[in-house]
Amino acid sequence: MTPPADGDGGDHDPVHGIEASLKELGASGRATWDAGRDAGKAFRILLSADISLARSAFGRSLAFTGVAIAFGASAWLLLMAALIAALSISLGWPWALSLLLTGTLSLVIAGAGGWTAMRYFEHTRLKATRRQLARLGIGELAAYMPDAGSGASAKQAADRVADAADGESLKKGLGVQVTPP
Repeated sequence: MTPPADGDGGDHDPVHGIEASLKELGASGRATWDAGRDAGKAFRILLSADISLARSAFGRSLAFTGVAIAFGASAWLLLMAALIAALSISLGWPWALSLLLTGTLSLVIAGAGGWTAMRYFEHTRLKATRRQLARLGIGELAAYMPDAGSGASAKQAADRVADAADGESLKKGLGVQVTPP
């Protein structure tokens, strides 16, 4: 960067150049601070609006889920009553046998639904995320996982930890249980 030329072509004042540079630096710092503050404010507004929308949607979805459950249960009961009547009247089955068949059918469907729900509930444990955080040294599994730079598989390490525990809960530090990977 070449210094600005004086009107007479002589030496220029270095203090004046430093002072101008410091003023420019201060102005750009204030501009950066203002831009960051504005971005933070915009993000806060966006986040609060998003949370408000989610809260409203959660309440409405909960209400409509209740309506769906109530009408689904009543429809199921009516269908089972119709099936019982059809089995008893058209096929001549005794009422007890018709009730037993429909009750067994309901239990099988409820059991399959519960089993499926438990399978999907396992996804809420965020296993892969917890393993990767443990590789970075964060969380309760950090002592059991390989370092972030190693080529060892976190999944295999988690499986070894689970096998070594043999169904027993692992404890860390002050005897706090470690959630299995």
